[in-house]
Amino acid sequence: MPLGRQSHRHHRTHGQKHRRRGRGKGASQGEEGPEALAHDTPSQRVQFILGTEEDEEHVPHELFTELDEICMKEGEDAEWKETARWLKFEEDVEDGGERWSKPYVATLSLHSLFELRSCLINGTVLLDMRANSIEEISDLILDQQELFSDLNDSMRVKVREALLKKHHHQNEKKRNNLIPIVRSFAEVGKKQSDPHSMDKNGQTVSPQSVPTTSLEVKNGVNCEHSPVDLSKVDLHFMKKIPTGAEASNVLVGEVDSLDRPIVAFVRLSPAVLLSGLTEVPIPTRFLFILLGPVGKGQQYHEIGRSMATIMTDEIFHDVAYKAKERDDLLAGIDEFLDQVTVLPPGEWDPSIRIEPPKNVPSQEKRKMPGVPNGNVCHIEPEPHGGHSGPELQRTGRLFGGLVLDIKRKAPWYWSDYRDALSLQCLASFLFLYCACMSPVITFGGLLGEATEGRISAIESLFGASMTGIAYSLFAGQALTILGSTGPVLVFEKILFKFCKDYALSYLSLRACIGLWTAFLCIVLVATDASSLVCYITRFTEEAFASLICIIFIYEAIEKLIHLAETYPIHMHSQLDHLSLYYCRCTLPENPNNHTLQYWKDHNIVTTEVHWANLTVSVSLGVYCSTVTASLSV
Repeated sequence: MPLGRQSHRHHRTHGQKHRRRGRGKGASQGEEGPEALAHDTPSQRVQFILGTEEDEEHVPHELFTELDEICMKEGEDAEWKETARWLKFEEDVEDGGERWSKPYVATLSLHSLFELRSCLINGTVLLDMRANSIEEISDLILDQQELFSDLNDSMRVKVREALLKKHHHQNEKKRNNLIPIVRSFAEVGKKQSDPHSMDKNGQTVSPQSVPTTSLEVKNGVNCEHSPVDLSKVDLHFMKKIPTGAEASNVLVGEVDSLDRPIVAFVRLSPAVLLSGLTEVPIPTRFLFILLGPVGKGQQYHEIGRSMATIMTDEIFHDVAYKAKERDDLLAGIDEFLDQVTVLPPGEWDPSIRIEPPKNVPSQEKRKMPGVPNGNVCHIEPEPHGGHSGPELQRTGRLFGGLVLDIKRKAPWYWSDYRDALSLQCLASFLFLYCACMSPVITFGGLLGEATEGRISAIESLFGASMTGIAYSLFAGQALTILGSTGPVLVFEKILFKFCKDYALSYLSLRACIGLWTAFLCIVLVATDASSLVCYITRFTEEAFASLICIIFIYEAIEKLIHLAETYPIHMHSQLDHLSLYYCRCTLPENPNNHTLQYWKDHNIVTTEVHWANLTVSVSLGVYCSTVTASLSV
């Protein structure tokens, strides 16, 4: 689609041709002045519309949009069925019609957006209509159709009957599916406890005797002619709708015997609560109606989704409230098309729903001049005080950073411990206990081996408990996990080896190092040296981690070499004799004194002993083997 001046000139060819017809219809509510003619692009036209003064009847409200569809066929009593709804993001009725889908970002076809624009060009646009019921709205729309089309009486009756059909909402289906026993229990509970329903502001109201004035006060509209039955309202979903919100209803479907579509865009002034039209009892401000011949239901569905989605757009939403004529709505759609990003077919899966973002980006830049496709051309860089937030900025005062940290922490200090008393924090307690305990015990055992028991698991557990309690009481990050880590283990091993080589007291030197480290930390806090952290990049972190890895790898290889020297591997063993083992007793060549004394005490003559007949008992161990022989009797 061409952008800039060419795009608007292309659209204005249709707009000027239709403007004369629209004035004859009475569809436009104002005349285009010289100010509007000076706007070359849709973005500039939208900026002019949004810059107009607001009156009480055209103040934008939050919108809840609902899409209802109908299919009229011979011999069937059809009804309007709710198929989708929008509260910022789209929710669809899942296959089978049993539940709502999760909210997701709506994806529209570019063709459906152009079809929607064509519908607004050729259809009826009624702005600031005053009506109190759906019957009056239907009659006014059909009167406009009869003036400028060949809509006969029979077709008028069919279309009017279609517009006045009953609306069936998803929450009603859920209530109808309740089993009778649940319904009976609910009735018993009503009689005994007189239950109350919860409205949007958290006030309790009875669904049977609630006056319509409660909705009148909440939404600021007159509901005398539109009684509301709150027993059919999904109160849980009603709580999600902002106070003062208004409804935008999109009605699309097929009507038998129609030869051409009937399209109408209606803005009511003031908004009116139309009973049964919307899922929730809020006043209706906008209606978009599209009824056409049978056979194009999917096309009508996509156009309806496009209309409902574009009504949730922040810019078009404001344009729809402030529009004075048809061309204002067309400029809003053109500006929306200028901001649309098209995904080429075949390069993404349209069946995958896009999750809503956690933080919706602001659309204020679209209201600024010179914004092609959402990118501001000339934006001054935002002033900032460095590479980080105010927490890491140098104050220039002694202990200035510590004082500011205490001021920032003080309002939340008590709530950190009060909120922790909740039962929901039990899982966090258990996780933190295990997360702190496991590394302390693990590295404590390794420290005991590295320092020959001078610092072991008990000392590590006691030290981590004391420092953890002190840090959690006085520090700003009470959930920080403390304990021994790999770098600490490496440092302790090197320090112990140093003390052992130079005959120094390890624990005494370790205490001196701790005191010196505490003094340096106090100096760093006093001088706000923590502000230098903002200059530490990912490269510094990865280099330090690589150093620790190299040290551990070196320690492992050194231990393997030490084991090889202590217990060398026999390289020249005869493998064929590994499974063949025997023991034969012979006369010792050089008997020791103990053996000679043993022979003398027992009167043993070595030449008379039959050494081959001796019984042999062999005991094998890891490091030695002992052979004991006894003379057979």
